[in-house]
Amino acid sequence: MNAPNSSGWRPEMTSGEAGLAPTSSGDRALALEEALIFELAAPGTTGVDFDHEDEGPMPELAGILRPSPPALPGLSEPEAVRHYTRLSRQNYAIDLGPFPLGSCTMKHNPRLNEKVARMPGFADIHPLQPVETVPGALAVINQLAHWLIALTGMHGVAMTPKAGAHGELCGILCIKAALEARGDPRGVILVPESAHGTNPATAGFAGFAVENIPATADGRVDLAALTARLGPDIAGVMITNPNTCGLFERDMKAICDAVHGAGGYVYCDGANFNAIVGKVRPGDLGIDAMHINLHKTFSTPHGGGGPGSGPVVLSEALSPFGPIPFTARYEDGSIRLIEEEDAGAEHPQTIGRMAAFHGQMGMFTRALTYILSHGADGLRQVAEDAVLNANYVLRSLDDVLEAPFGGAGPCMHEALFSDAGMANGFSTLDIAKGLIDEGFHPMTVYFPLVVHGAMLVEPTETESKAGLDRFIASLRHVVERARAGDATLKSAPHFAPRRRLDETLAARRPRLVWRGDAEAV
Repeated sequence: MNAPNSSGWRPEMTSGEAGLAPTSSGDRALALEEALIFELAAPGTTGVDFDHEDEGPMPELAGILRPSPPALPGLSEPEAVRHYTRLSRQNYAIDLGPFPLGSCTMKHNPRLNEKVARMPGFADIHPLQPVETVPGALAVINQLAHWLIALTGMHGVAMTPKAGAHGELCGILCIKAALEARGDPRGVILVPESAHGTNPATAGFAGFAVENIPATADGRVDLAALTARLGPDIAGVMITNPNTCGLFERDMKAICDAVHGAGGYVYCDGANFNAIVGKVRPGDLGIDAMHINLHKTFSTPHGGGGPGSGPVVLSEALSPFGPIPFTARYEDGSIRLIEEEDAGAEHPQTIGRMAAFHGQMGMFTRALTYILSHGADGLRQVAEDAVLNANYVLRSLDDVLEAPFGGAGPCMHEALFSDAGMANGFSTLDIAKGLIDEGFHPMTVYFPLVVHGAMLVEPTETESKAGLDRFIASLRHVVERARAGDATLKSAPHFAPRRRLDETLAARRPRLVWRGDAEAV
């Protein structure tokens, strides 16, 4: 490896066009090269001055202070600001272009949502405030709960689960509690192979044995195989609808009826609710529990590491076991929030708390803003446009990419392709890396696992036809390069800040460097 210059740059770091000499700085015009923060640092440098205490630390802190200063990089304030600003310019964001991973990771977040979430009373609320000081916040939570119950056709909703997997656990624990309440020792959960990967993990974590149900040739649950396995040991089924193949489970009502007839319950993974919101009410299909990713369907992207939110809607059969606080319908038609102090009288079979407080307030505020600004008709259009966009992508590319379920009818919000039949040894990874050079974030790759070399494109409703045409043209171009045997695709990306890693070597022989008190490992 070449030695770095004074800025920490190494010649092989920059990947410009072939035949052009690298710049001495490593920068390429405004594409600035950035050394590691520890390589930028100088010992003793700081942007902040502190007074030295001659008397030593305060006695009450003596047992918790560090014996020596932390090994942090020494930077002046301008150096620190420039470091993080340069890093930010290397990020891909929904504000720069489409995310083919769609609502699973990031779709457009209307700025109205952010404006409302930053309003005084929302942005500065604290979970430990006295309840009497936050009636407005509780009203927002309850109004959102009303909407979620109405949109799903369910009986009640637990707002506290923090994200999808947490919501799954909530629903499965409610199923477990319902079985225990009737003295039924059922211990098996059926999970179709087209379900999300967290489903079997959740069932296992809750103490259930998990059994797989195969898919049919058209990518949907094999109803015959499922009904044949039903029996007195089956607690329920965890199913994703629309499923991970981007298809609506047309037999959902028959599945629910069969499971209920056998004494079990149906959990639906609601991560793909974006495709059916305003069009299908899960409660009408017979579903007993379903989590809703507010950070997917209702527009608050979580791909940047922000908090998720996974409220769980429950059927009338499972509502008595919902965690507190809980919102439910009552016989008089009202929908009320049940707090912990009321649980003994109004919600005695509750499984208890899933979280210490009421949930993710910022997510609730953003989601309700999104819902109110769209209205019922707008939410219906969200689903329609998401499905239209996905089918446009599917039919625009199925002549150059294998679409394993392209003949199974229209897809929902996701267009699924594979690398089957890709000549010259090219694979999904090569296509994904080539897209980076085209200026696009790659689609979801190698998922779902039931499709070899899967490429899952989820454009969502927020992309225009012109934007989709650019993406389709770029993806087509990359695929055609692969079909023509363009060897340079094997080393893509060429125009990104870093070249392609040897992922196998990186996993087997990681080089971990800590430039603090210890030597490089």
